[in-house]
Amino acid sequence: MKSKTELRQELERIHRKSYPAYKDLRGQYDFGDYVLSIDHVQGDPFASPSNVSVAVPMKKAGFPELYWKEAYARTALEDCLLRRFAKKLQDYSFKAKGSGKSGLIATSRPGQEILRRTALEITEKSVTARFEVGFPANGRTINAYELEKILFDFLPPVVVQCFYFRSWKKEILQENYELSVDQNFIRQELPRRNLVAFLAEGSILPRMSGVSSRPLKDAVPLTVPETLRVEMELPCKGKIAGMGIPEGVTLIIGGGYHGKSTLLQALEQGVYNHIAGDGREYVITENTAVKLRAEDGRSVQNLDLSLFIHNLPNGKDTKNFSTEDASGSTSQAAAVMEGIEAGSRTFLIDEDTSATNFLVRDEFMQKIVHGDKEPITPFCARVRDLYEKAGISTVLVAGSSGAFFHMADTVIQMDAYCPLDVKEKVDQYLKDYPLPEFEVGAFVLPEKSRRFWALPRGKAARPSGPRGREDRIKTKVMSTDGFSINHEMVDLRYVEQITDSEQTAALAGMMKYLVKQVTSPVSVKQLAELLERLLKQKGLEGFMEGYAFCGYAQPRIQEIYAMLNRFRG
Repeated sequence: MKSKTELRQELERIHRKSYPAYKDLRGQYDFGDYVLSIDHVQGDPFASPSNVSVAVPMKKAGFPELYWKEAYARTALEDCLLRRFAKKLQDYSFKAKGSGKSGLIATSRPGQEILRRTALEITEKSVTARFEVGFPANGRTINAYELEKILFDFLPPVVVQCFYFRSWKKEILQENYELSVDQNFIRQELPRRNLVAFLAEGSILPRMSGVSSRPLKDAVPLTVPETLRVEMELPCKGKIAGMGIPEGVTLIIGGGYHGKSTLLQALEQGVYNHIAGDGREYVITENTAVKLRAEDGRSVQNLDLSLFIHNLPNGKDTKNFSTEDASGSTSQAAAVMEGIEAGSRTFLIDEDTSATNFLVRDEFMQKIVHGDKEPITPFCARVRDLYEKAGISTVLVAGSSGAFFHMADTVIQMDAYCPLDVKEKVDQYLKDYPLPEFEVGAFVLPEKSRRFWALPRGKAARPSGPRGREDRIKTKVMSTDGFSINHEMVDLRYVEQITDSEQTAALAGMMKYLVKQVTSPVSVKQLAELLERLLKQKGLEGFMEGYAFCGYAQPRIQEIYAMLNRFRG
């Protein structure tokens, strides 16, 4: 390891040289209180910025073990430090001058959710922060004095302000820790109380806009029907009351614009913890809940759909079904079976984004199109079995069809964003609106894991190229919409619980790992378990390659399955 004095000398030596001379700076430098690492240097001032990191020994950082010993508390602390670090870097970005991206200083910028990220990592030994710097140049001539300004003038005070316990107001870190403890407590409490979700009284569910997840100003705070009222004694906050959504089948109804989808969206995002001030800090959904929707045109591979699709007129086997262009109903049936395979215990469904013929079939339609001519068993005919025989709850938003009233254990009506328990009222009308009988087969879940992966080395996503580059695999991330891997698109637009583009980047890194390492036929389940095992052993860092590590965020196992199921390669 070199000293910071040697770094100054190197900067002096390469000043006004051609831009590639910046590569001589790669390595680690001892700044006394922390170690600066220049991990990757960009090719020119117009390319992606250089990757830099700082590591502060925990003995010098001084954060109490209480704040990072447990995994959930450590993630909350990492998130808290990263938010301050991002803000401080922004204050200095482009203060150093030059062409192209010269002077840019940035790191990950978290949204409302608290996610494990590679941008900031806390261990018992150190606090490590990763960020990007645009190494300054005039044209393509190095301006080392401007980089010296960044590394020696701008960065040291930022490191002290962000990564030393003494620089923080203790109440800020204590409140951050206590929120993480309470959120974790609620998550642990849900299964004990047979709940799939808890929404604290007074929560703010509406968001500012379709492109902003910040809370809507002047929104109606959540009220709680007495029949669904649940009280919890949190370890730090104390007694808290809220609406508990029980296991089973829950129906959310109401007129248009009254908040049905808003409630469901809060449940979708409740699988993640949220920062203080978000309005959904105490909106907690059980961790495996997955949003299901129709997805016309998606790929389905070797999947047993016989629970919902059968007797196709072309004679195609629905116990081992594949298509490159699924219809809305087929894609949603596939989503159900994939959710079961992924171990989800709760399905979240919105009628607005579903295939109508997959959800229900009314009596009139059954009389015209007889059962032997209809290959689709509607979801309403299976929803009770999913809960009673497979232990999978369903929360469904319905605005037009009353068929699910007959299957629902709980019925919540949204009235001007206020939930009302109307189950008793609904029961009074059920006898007047009988449900047509469905001719359905036995409820039998698939027994075997499907195999679909067989990608020999040197083919498909492993193109040939110049010597030494045969194994080069290129990925490109398109925000939360998906990613490409050697021009093969993995479309994730309708995987609605991917909330951050860095989760997409992590999924791309995982797919890249699989394409390189897996060469024999294996099941989707085996692939997902392999990735999950590596995540537990090595974290997201296990999928870092070279310098491509600056922006990964943790996806759930459900999103990992979704990625695997949408890969057409």
